[in-house]
Amino acid sequence: MGLLTYSINVTLDGCVDHQEGIADDETHAYFTRLMNDSGAMLWGRVTYEMMESYWPAVARGEIDAPLALQDWARALESKAKYVVSTTRTDFPWTNSHHLGGDLTSTVGELKERTPDGVLVGSVALAAELDRLDLIDEYKFLIHPMIAGHGPTLHQSGLPTTRRLELISAEPLTNGAIAVHYRRSRA
Repeated sequence: MGLLTYSINVTLDGCVDHQEGIADDETHAYFTRLMNDSGAMLWGRVTYEMMESYWPAVARGEIDAPLALQDWARALESKAKYVVSTTRTDFPWTNSHHLGGDLTSTVGELKERTPDGVLVGSVALAAELDRLDLIDEYKFLIHPMIAGHGPTLHQSGLPTTRRLELISAEPLTNGAIAVHYRRSRA
């Protein structure tokens, strides 16, 4: 069974606004490696719609983008993408699939059939999956800035504190730190 990994950019004060953070080649290369090492992506509808409006065009070469962004877009194009939505069932982007029903069972089944793991990057969806105790590990890219606004990680709270075990911490040359934590089940 694969692990469910929550991965996202976050500032020192917990802001996960997609417009905050350092968006350079090193950052994109980091997330491309994470994606390439996972078996599938898992998003909520809002994140999917934000991604589908831009990345397929980059992958096709219709939008001029730096090489690191092109690499990300091409890798994303071929990656299995699962979308949780109660309002939409048609997801035409290449290799995209609707995931409906009870989150505990459907995400559990997705983890079972994805031995290389599933990467979730949608803030609201990840918070709900964490409330359901489904997230196994966290890979955050912590940016050297204080945003002073939200949205923030788990701003709606969790039922209990999550104890984590540090697996690795790697500084990037741009000042960000890539951290990898695994849930401590003890």
